[in-house]
Amino acid sequence: MLFLFNNDILILVIILKNEVLRKVDILYKMWKEGKLGGEVMPEDSNPGLKKDSSENYLYFTLPMALNYQRNSYTLWESAKKTFLDNDTNFVFDPKQVVNKSFEEMQAALTKYKVALQKNKQTEIWITLCITFVELYDGDIRRLFVELDNDVDKIREFIQVKNRKKFPYLSGTKICNYWLYVIWQYTDKEYKNIENLTVAPDTHVIKSTYRLGLINEKDLEKSNVQEIVIEKWNNLFKNTKYKPIDIHTALWLWSRNGFIDLDEN
Repeated sequence: MLFLFNNDILILVIILKNEVLRKVDILYKMWKEGKLGGEVMPEDSNPGLKKDSSENYLYFTLPMALNYQRNSYTLWESAKKTFLDNDTNFVFDPKQVVNKSFEEMQAALTKYKVALQKNKQTEIWITLCITFVELYDGDIRRLFVELDNDVDKIREFIQVKNRKKFPYLSGTKICNYWLYVIWQYTDKEYKNIENLTVAPDTHVIKSTYRLGLINEKDLEKSNVQEIVIEKWNNLFKNTKYKPIDIHTALWLWSRNGFIDLDEN
């Protein structure tokens, strides 16, 4: 009887997994067909720099560390204005940043509201620039090269070995999403890209709950981000998907009010 009971549980788990995967197929197709919106993503607000340039890598790195508890579209619009203004675009050059006063940096970062928390977020930006100058002579591209363009090595270096040198960029959500944005908007190709997880921000967490991968108790846990990552990693094992494939679709689905999947 115990064997039958365990077998029944296994069958139920498989059925539930297949049902979530069915919904993922619909969601992914809707995203690709533009039915979730998102024709313009937040990071599309950029100055159109050469994909392989150091400036382009820095543009998609520094504002990312300030991308928490705020509207992403507004952040990147502010970043673009800051870059295009000759009086403020020095903030994207780490070598210039380390020679500026805190007050000069604060004024430049708050002019177009890249920094909303004028002290804390200015300090974050400066700390990152100091790190980039000390470790890579101001060229963030060297980080990827020195770590073999390997997703696992990059995350371990930033999130474990040198967490304090990469404030907020080392966070569970932001680090994964930053690596995804670098992949999307620069010329970077990764090793082990299948290990690049969803970036579990509020929208992704809500969509994960809506799909039934986590429950209400999970939502209340302090490690809900890690739980969400683990759920998606496990779901996509031995499937056609990599976890990062579904990130944008999940984000847009939540942001646009959870369009009914079964009607599509």
